[in-house]
Amino acid sequence: MDSALPIRSVLAVAALAVALAGCSKQAPPAPQRPAPEVSVVTIRPQTIPFVVSYVAQTESSRQVDIVARVSGFLDKIAYREGDLVREGQLLFQLDPKPFQAQLEAARGELQAQQARLKTAGATLARVKPLAAQNALSQADLDKAQGEFDTATAAVFAAQAKVTEAQLNLGYVTIRSPVTGLASRALQREGAFLNAQSADSKLTYVAAIDPIWVTFSVSQNQTAKLRDMVAKNQLVVPKHQQYEVDLVLSDGAKYPHTGKISFADPSFSQDTGSFMVRAVLPNPKMELRPGMFVTAFVRGASRPDAIVVPQLAVQQGSNGHLVYVVNEAGVAEVRPVVVGDYIGEKDIVVTAGLHAGDRVVVDGVLKVVPGRPVKIVEAGAPAAAQAAGKAGEAKK
Repeated sequence: MDSALPIRSVLAVAALAVALAGCSKQAPPAPQRPAPEVSVVTIRPQTIPFVVSYVAQTESSRQVDIVARVSGFLDKIAYREGDLVREGQLLFQLDPKPFQAQLEAARGELQAQQARLKTAGATLARVKPLAAQNALSQADLDKAQGEFDTATAAVFAAQAKVTEAQLNLGYVTIRSPVTGLASRALQREGAFLNAQSADSKLTYVAAIDPIWVTFSVSQNQTAKLRDMVAKNQLVVPKHQQYEVDLVLSDGAKYPHTGKISFADPSFSQDTGSFMVRAVLPNPKMELRPGMFVTAFVRGASRPDAIVVPQLAVQQGSNGHLVYVVNEAGVAEVRPVVVGDYIGEKDIVVTAGLHAGDRVVVDGVLKVVPGRPVKIVEAGAPAAAQAAGKAGEAKK
């Protein structure tokens, strides 16, 4: 029994020594996470088009009210309401008989005055030589001369009445002054038209080829554009030759391009904006007056513009920001000021970035500010994953 005690003591001491040796070892360090893979774009300023969009409305380039110029009964409506009419096409016909009678009466009066003039001329021709021989008094000569002058004036007045009667007779036939769409008739056949009242309006014809497009530019927009020009951030076209493209309400692009033809010189006191008008061809009559469209004004350019993909721009609590990779390969947060969208994927950055900056585009969510990143080509991580999966499938 006594010999067993030393053996037990030796085993206990050995176990304690092993335990102490195990406690003296340090825990292995935690593995570090690899730098996230990101793709970047290097900023290179470029000249890009400057396009501004406006809500616009179409308008007839020449809308003419068709009004009765003489009073009379409406005999015939000679066009189909709402259809395209040609210049010179018959629209309305008034009863011509009263005006034909007036013309004949005026012509008869003219012939009577011409006969009186002929008689007065013959009398004057006889009186002049007799007065020269003192066979007739000067009073007789003056009387003959006065009758001749009066007859001459009467002929001119009668001729004017004939011309007036001819014009009135011509006014009973109402033709279209332009080629365009004719509206509905405001009077019916058989109605009496009073040329001196509001009922004299019959319809209107609206020319639609070419067609006008009008939109408003606000005072704030004007001030912003002038400031950009002053800072050399915007270059306007020579002679203000802006082009206008249209997008219809259904999103379809109008196939023809127009030009700005007029800008109102004054601002509206009601809206604080001024009206701009563009003219566009409309050969197929796709545009009708009163349609709402989106007008894109092109022609200006923005020099040295910085453009980045929209995916690179994040919304922070204090505004927009991007991640920039510095020369050491470390990601940094960079506040930026954004401008207009370019196409469907890019956006203009007006402040915060400079030429040569490397902006993170793909892998933004994996970036930790102040930590290094690994720059790869766009699409490389996905390609590597696809290659790995293919290799596993072969095994």
